[in-house]
This record gives sequence, C-alpha cells and structure tokens, in this order.
Amino acid sequence: MREYHPFYSDLVADFLLTLTKARQRKLIQTCNQPARNPFLESDYRFKDSDGRYIEHLMIEGFIIAYWVDHAVCQVMIVEVDNVR
Repeated sequence: MREYHPFYSDLVADFLLTLTKARQRKLIQTCNQPARNPFLESDYRFKDSDGRYIEHLMIEGFIIAYWVDHAVCQVMIVEVDNVR
C-alpha cells in the first residue's frame, strides 16, 4: 500500500497553535492515525456541500474531521475540536 500523509487546513493549524506543546504533540500523533490507515472506519460522517464525505473521528480528547484523497495519498484534516 502507498504511504499517505496528513495535510492540515489553516483552521486546524490555527487551532494547533492554541494548544500546549504536549497537546500539540498528541494532536499531531492522533492526526497521523488516519494517514497510517486511510480506510479506518470513522465514528460518523457527513456529506459536505461538494458531496464529499467528511469523516469524524473521536479519539484522544479530540474530534478530527477529515477526508481522504486517494489520488494523491493525502488525508485532508479540515477541522479539529476538543471533546468536552
């Protein structure tokens, strides 16, 4: 299988900068999970306005919204939030 890489939206990058260093590391490690296994079954998913399924994974105290672009082997991380 080809190697996939995470790609972070500007929104996610801004969120990442608000976290402590320890939480930043945890978030990056967590976002790497769908890249290591792009066929991972998410907790739930919704269609966006373009008709693309946005997967949502609740893990390690975060909700990660992403979609997988198999053509270029990227996991597009579009939004992250803390689980409260």
